[in-house]
Amino acid sequence: MTDERSCLIVFTPSGKRGRFVPGTPVLQAARKLGVDIDSVCGGRGICGRCQVLVAEGEFAKHGITSRSDHLTAFSEPEQRYAAKSELKEGRRLSCHARIENDVVIDVPADSQVHHQVVRKEFEAHDIELDPVTRLYYIEVQKPDLGDARGDLERVGAALSEQWQLDDIRCDFAALKDLQDLLRKDAWQITVAVRNERDIVAVWAGYKENLYGIAIDVGSTTIAAHLCDLASGDVEATAGSMNPQIRFGEDLMSRVSYVMQNPGGDKELTRAVRKAINQLIRQVADGAGIQTSDILELTLVGNPVMHHLVLGISPVQLGVAPFALATDSALELNAEGLGLRINAGGHVYVLPCIAGHVGADAAAVMLAEAPYADEKISLIIDVGTNAEILLGNNQRMLAASSPTGPAFEGAQISCGQRAAPGAIERVRIDPGSLEPKFKVIGCDLWSDEDGFQEGIAGIGVTGICGSGIIEVLAQMFLAGLLNQDGVIIGDLAARTSRIIADGRTASYVLHEGEPDVVIRQNDVRAIQLAKAALHAGAQLLMDEFGVEHVDTIRLAGAFGSHIDVKYAMVLGMIPDCDLTRVSPAGNAASTGARIALLNKAARKDIEERIRLVEKIETAVAPAFQQHFVEAMAIPHKTDPFENLAREVSLPARTVANTNDLRRKRSRRKRLARP
Repeated sequence: MTDERSCLIVFTPSGKRGRFVPGTPVLQAARKLGVDIDSVCGGRGICGRCQVLVAEGEFAKHGITSRSDHLTAFSEPEQRYAAKSELKEGRRLSCHARIENDVVIDVPADSQVHHQVVRKEFEAHDIELDPVTRLYYIEVQKPDLGDARGDLERVGAALSEQWQLDDIRCDFAALKDLQDLLRKDAWQITVAVRNERDIVAVWAGYKENLYGIAIDVGSTTIAAHLCDLASGDVEATAGSMNPQIRFGEDLMSRVSYVMQNPGGDKELTRAVRKAINQLIRQVADGAGIQTSDILELTLVGNPVMHHLVLGISPVQLGVAPFALATDSALELNAEGLGLRINAGGHVYVLPCIAGHVGADAAAVMLAEAPYADEKISLIIDVGTNAEILLGNNQRMLAASSPTGPAFEGAQISCGQRAAPGAIERVRIDPGSLEPKFKVIGCDLWSDEDGFQEGIAGIGVTGICGSGIIEVLAQMFLAGLLNQDGVIIGDLAARTSRIIADGRTASYVLHEGEPDVVIRQNDVRAIQLAKAALHAGAQLLMDEFGVEHVDTIRLAGAFGSHIDVKYAMVLGMIPDCDLTRVSPAGNAASTGARIALLNKAARKDIEERIRLVEKIETAVAPAFQQHFVEAMAIPHKTDPFENLAREVSLPARTVANTNDLRRKRSRRKRLARP
């Protein structure tokens, strides 16, 4: 501990942290920090709803070692719950567990009052159906003493005669039950054949439907889309938080955990595979099918997620030169990965592009197809590690930029992930400086009649990513925030919303329990994140040799739920005609569905990513300069002329003609001929 009189406690997935005297109950610390933990018995150990989990190991990002014995020993109520199997393995009752040393506490989803809203719905997309696995109904000739062929050989003959499929092979998972199934329904069976050659599953009689799942493993959330392989219809969709969050909010924190904790990679792999299996069961139940009806999975994710799902240590991705174990596409047996679908099921993992540009970026590229257009497109998948694509039918570039988790509410004093009660929309009157807002779970603005009734049982619990973007943009447009990102404390004389706090100031967005206050450190956290994002995009534009792009697409769940105008006001993205800036939806999942339903798309993306030029932001000389310039709102040197035609930007305090001329000159020098 850095202070002998206090213990540091860090809560995941919220990222909220604070110091408390030894002996403080975990639940009390959570309430003080505004962490969402359910409890209806007033902390008396009766309801059992406040269960938490101690994250074990070294957490370099927080500078602490966390262990279960950093909490007090099991109390009598906890022992009682454990004896009745109502206290899940490894969990504690936060109302009775007290802090004795620095600790990281994970709050499971079932212990939260306001559950995370996982916004990864599927997007409508025209897909040419040609799945890699199809069903074939056949009638097989019965054996007799004059025909010495085995049952499999006669199945092969039937497929050849009735469906013109030759040179058939059979997975052992299907072979071992073949004889019983043939005899179960008068020698009539349905076989699933993969790549028009391999029998991977067999059913007695006639079977009509076969399914596959497209899975997008993000660092924050995981999404699964169950598709009918014959019709292409999405039959069920489910999403969940990625349980790896308890090991680190961002990718490098998780890599660091693996580096410092032997066997940590196996812990992370077990956690993510368990979550995927739960989603498989969830979508199967939602569609009313058996998991054995699922024969194909496609999987996308950033490089660290990609490696961990596959059971590969991500350590090499944490140190230069950020080498992948493989960047090729993979076709694997699902059973070998511990994924519970049909025993003959297969997993297709899309290829990665570079050490920090993964299979999810390849999927986005497949869904958006910028390589098929003359227009220059900038595509950004906004997340804890933004993946950026730039190009057209002549050339494609890719890079990643470490934005961190601030856009998702972490590292923000009143921030939270998207859940009922989180502020998601904000407007500030430039005259009175009074705000109004919307929260998830209520369609009314806070100044409308019925708002208080609309949030009954929900409340106002904090602010999520889209709300953070809007409140800072609105503060800038209203003159509460200057171009350098400083909250203007002198305005305290004009409005009680501004509170001076020593050398800095804060803006009170909502007074209540809890208060939602935008502090100077919150502004800085967003500035750092948006500057990294903008700098990565600018680096690719330099390399491509352009000062403007024709279109900008924002992919990912977060990118799809932010207002692009306010994202541009903050300078998250380069200046562009706002009519040509749009959300791409969950493009990574769309790309995964395309690969699931069309086998030719797999070969197509494998060939196209070989032509993508990878730009490593970590070693690019110009990145730091771009980053510094992008810290300003919206930018230190770019006048954002397109944006200025749409909104009234405050008078610029830094940009001037010479700055702009130097910037253009530098771009030309850095651009490739």
